[in-house]
Amino acid sequence: MRSRYAAYVLKLEDYLRATWHASTRPSELDLAADDSKWLGLEVRAHVQPDETHATVEFVARYRVAGRGHRLHELSRFVREDGRWFYVAGEFLA
Repeated sequence: MRSRYAAYVLKLEDYLRATWHASTRPSELDLAADDSKWLGLEVRAHVQPDETHATVEFVARYRVAGRGHRLHELSRFVREDGRWFYVAGEFLA
């Protein structure tokens, strides 16, 4: 989770796509057009019910055009061939 957050901060589209599960990976990302300024990440919880599945609850703070925002998400990950992949996320209030 932390590495994907850092990739958003640094606009590393190739890394994000490489860590996104093939079943849900978008065909394109356009982070160059994103003018968000990321301010921090708080991992609130993580659960790994078995060796191949995990969820991570996090809050990421960012600013766009001087206005602060927060992204609160429960992300699902799956492990394949020894690597973790982001599958999908559910926005939380």
